[in-house]
Amino acid sequence: MVLEAAARLLQSLPPEAAHRATVRLARAAAPLLAAAPPDDPLLAVTVFGRTLFNPIGLAAGFDKDAEVPDAMLQLGFGFVECGTVTPKPQAGNPRPRLFRLPEDRAVINRMGFNNRGMEAAAARLAARRARGMVGINIGANKDSPDRIGDYLRAFARLAPLADYVAVNVSSPNTPGLRDLQRDEDLKRLLDALTREREKLSGQKPLLLKIAPDLSADEIDTIADVALASGIDGIIATNTTIARPGTLQSRHAKEPGGLSGAPLFEPSTAVLTQLRAKVGSKLVLIGVGGVQSGADAYAKIRAGANLVQLYTALALEGPSLIAPIKRELTALLASGALTPRN
Repeated sequence: MVLEAAARLLQSLPPEAAHRATVRLARAAAPLLAAAPPDDPLLAVTVFGRTLFNPIGLAAGFDKDAEVPDAMLQLGFGFVECGTVTPKPQAGNPRPRLFRLPEDRAVINRMGFNNRGMEAAAARLAARRARGMVGINIGANKDSPDRIGDYLRAFARLAPLADYVAVNVSSPNTPGLRDLQRDEDLKRLLDALTREREKLSGQKPLLLKIAPDLSADEIDTIADVALASGIDGIIATNTTIARPGTLQSRHAKEPGGLSGAPLFEPSTAVLTQLRAKVGSKLVLIGVGGVQSGADAYAKIRAGANLVQLYTALALEGPSLIAPIKRELTALLASGALTPRN
């Protein structure tokens, strides 16, 4: 596959340049891509009234501006989440701001919601003709005096064009953003968003993306607020500000959010606690350190309805999608477990 060969070549570029080139390549190659082979029916899962061919999704961060969701679906993802998108375009944090940690199978980023703004994303989403579940992840501008207002504006503009909306209050790279996970602030945000949602025709699925760097009490509080608010799900989790002592890379102490293999255990622990707390009342998406079918299976066993990845794609390229699904199919079959509907 052209994209696989290009992915190996792109590893020689600095990480952010490689990412930009990958998106451009995917956009250019999209008309030439053949659809991925049909998935085993065992992988099918129904969420938000939609049946997906498989539960493996692409997490926000790869396709920030909704440039290539259909190309990524063609590569075999069951769903794609674009963003994070803010109301106004913003450049993000100074470079360098993206670091590979190959020894640790990890990445550190401090991108800072670099994106072209909601109008650019809206134009691309509106122009889509392909089918497939595509969500949009929304955030607040760094310099905004009214962050809740930013979420409302982004939701109103983008929700009608996406299959679900993810509310990102957990990036560590926008100062003060994670404060919106606190009890009263989170209540105000989710109440405002659910009121805005009522103005739209239909009930657009609304999810909250949370951090892994939370205490057990904080996780329970977030779950309680989410349940009371009437939102539809939680994405667990974003990147971590923690730095495990096992990290070997020379970039290990760079500021920013750590993703990849070191995030697997803490993010899965959050997922497990959330499922125990919310029961079957919310859709949970497990993300953090998924690099194999076994990792995806562990997320499902911990309570995930759906699973997302991104760092593994950045480190290994699109060739990893098919083996992840094959391994997950075998594990589901042998364990008599199916993705949670």
